[in-house]
Amino acid sequence: MDASLAELDRLAEVAEDVLRRCKAAGADEAEVAASVDVGLNVSVRLGETETIEHTRDRSFGVTVYFGKRKGSASTADLNPDSITKTVEQACAIARYTEADAAAGLADAARMATQFPELDVWHPWDIDVERAIALGLEIEDAGRAVDGITNSEGASVQAGQALAVYANSHGFTGRERGTRHMLSVSLLAGDEAGMQSDYWYDSVRAADDFGPAAEIGRKAAERVLSRLGAQTLTTRQCPVLFAPEVARGLIGHLLNAVSGGALYRKASFLLDACGKQILPAFVDLIEDPYLPRGHASAAFDAEGVQTQRSALVEAGVLQRYLLSSYSARKLGLASTGNAGGVHNLLVRGGGDDFAAMLRRLGTGLLVTQLMGQGVNGVTGDYSRGAVGFWVENGVIAYPVEEITIAANLRDVYANIVAIGSDVDPRSHLLCGSILVERMTVAGA
Repeated sequence: MDASLAELDRLAEVAEDVLRRCKAAGADEAEVAASVDVGLNVSVRLGETETIEHTRDRSFGVTVYFGKRKGSASTADLNPDSITKTVEQACAIARYTEADAAAGLADAARMATQFPELDVWHPWDIDVERAIALGLEIEDAGRAVDGITNSEGASVQAGQALAVYANSHGFTGRERGTRHMLSVSLLAGDEAGMQSDYWYDSVRAADDFGPAAEIGRKAAERVLSRLGAQTLTTRQCPVLFAPEVARGLIGHLLNAVSGGALYRKASFLLDACGKQILPAFVDLIEDPYLPRGHASAAFDAEGVQTQRSALVEAGVLQRYLLSSYSARKLGLASTGNAGGVHNLLVRGGGDDFAAMLRRLGTGLLVTQLMGQGVNGVTGDYSRGAVGFWVENGVIAYPVEEITIAANLRDVYANIVAIGSDVDPRSHLLCGSILVERMTVAGA
């Protein structure tokens, strides 16, 4: 038998035993989340091995409910004595906690009953020597490009995660997944100063990696393109977000329509359900069953069945992202999003990146963002940016030390186009986004 399946069975047995102990201790309801993460991480720099790290992290969390009083405790040790103490601590906390009318397990009728094959389990049979060789190949390819003067190193990561969630409804769900990453960061300089940039790839199956050397060459291309960067005078202009930063705009929208922000009234999209928040050509589709998806799952963090459905359709917000707790606070029903969204497909266009540049015309292309200047309550957005000034659809020169600003409501309403150049390295599958107008300020 696959060792991972045997480990999942063991975690499930421990979880179910703990649930019985919680009931014996007087808990009305209980839930257990257990996980084991195993990985290899190798880093190299300037042709030498820097670090070799083997990881095996464990987590075991128990939550009990005495009526509407909740207590939680966790441990990283699966020793029976440690688990016994963890259960005792959770029960003790619950007995002294204020009652919360929204507390409790998700509804029993919502527990997952369908578990499709998601194709997310692909262990990478790579040893330390091969990982080192692969890291050196990536770094060497980047350093071989004329103009590259130094390296901050390359890394190779291979990871496996096992998880079990069980609760006193009788639900026990097992999950396993793999995630592997290759990355490198390089430096270059000229009379104007030094620049650094990086590139990476992240996949479920190592077979999905392209040629490793391409990661090094891509990082080199990015850093060399930034040499001679200028600043800009303050202006208003169109802004094109490259795919790797465009998904951040979608992330801010997801935060604003999440239950926690809504019931705290800390969202600029309060009462937005059923209203137009994006242009009519934009759809956002949640697809938890996407093969090899970065956030594919048959059930959420509470055991609720996930489902493929529209979050935004023709620009209109169809629903919020709710756990059972936030749903009860809002007088609504869970949407199966405890723990977040499960793969979001951003649909709204068919133009490739070159065509998006032409649509931009003259304006700013943003390739990196810095800082945390986003106010989730008001929607005010102001962040440091790096990128390129574009004239007549052609990149003219690199720019840095600039700030872009607007209100996110206006940003979303003024999206002109979304590209087909989707970045596959995230659970937010989004192409480049062109915004009609934002304020750009120089240093």
